[in-house]
Amino acid sequence: MNMKIRKGDRVMVVRGNTADKGKIGEVIRVEPNTMRVVVQGVNLVKKHQKQTQSKGRQIPSGIIEFEAPIHVSNVVLINPKDGKPTKVKLDRVDGVRVRVSKRTGEKID
Repeated sequence: MNMKIRKGDRVMVVRGNTADKGKIGEVIRVEPNTMRVVVQGVNLVKKHQKQTQSKGRQIPSGIIEFEAPIHVSNVVLINPKDGKPTKVKLDRVDGVRVRVSKRTGEKID
C-alpha cells in the first residue's frame, strides 16, 4: 500500500482522541509496514522507565513523555500552498510519481 504522507509533511488530526482532534503538527516518522505516523505534539503518552544499563551507557529512571504512532487514516495532509486540509492522489508526470492535491489539483512535491 502506498503511503501518501511523508516525513516532514504538516498534517491535521481528524479522528481519534478528542484532545488531539484538530491539532496540526509535523510528521516526525513514518512506519509504512504498520501504516502509522508519528506527529509532533500529538498522541503524547507517558512511560514509567526503570533505570537500566546496557552497553556501557546508563538510562535514567523516571517518567518519559513521547509521541506514540497513530494510524495514517486519522490524519489529513495540510496543503503547503494555502494551509487547508486536502486529500492526496498519486499521478504520473513524465514517468515520475507525484502527489497532487485533490481539492486544488496542484502538485504538492
